This record gives sequence, C-alpha cells and structure tokens, in this order.
Amino acid sequence: MPIYEYQCQACGDEHEALQKMSAEPLVECPACNKPELTKKISAAGFRLKGNGWYETDFKGGSAKKEAGSAKATSKKTSGHSCGSGCSH
Repeated sequence: MPIYEYQCQACGDEHEALQKMSAEPLVECPACNKPELTKKISAAGFRLKGNGWYETDFKGGSAKKEAGSAKATSKKTSGHSCGSGCSH
C-alpha cells in the first residue's frame, strides 16, 4: 500500500497516511478536525536499482543468448574502438 501525504488548508498541518490506491482521499484534518485536507503530490517511495532487470525479465530465451554472446565477443577484442580493420 502506498503512503500518501496530506496538508490541511486550514491549519497547515502535514501528515502521511497508509492507504490503498482505491481508497477515497482523506478529507478531515486530524489536527483541527476541519474538512480541509488536500493530497500532496510527491515523489514515489521506491527506486529501480540494479543492472539489467529489464533484460532478464522481459526478453525471450534467444535474445538472452544473443546478448550474452555479444558481451563475450566485446571482451575478446583488443580494446580498440576501430574494429579489426585498423592498423593498431
């Protein structure tokens, strides 16, 4: 369940509430009991972290093998960006 932030327009009190996404927004301020609460817009409380989650979760089996072989091939090169046709 997400945590929503609210601010009272009457007294300025700010607080958070753990609610279902389908729940109706809160209206009554717990500090002054007036029906003046508004939901604040804030950043999400999660972060996608790590490397390649989209590669492992959404690609088919053959795409995984191709990505793995491309990585192995790039490691075998001599480190030059001009490829095998240069004079280095």
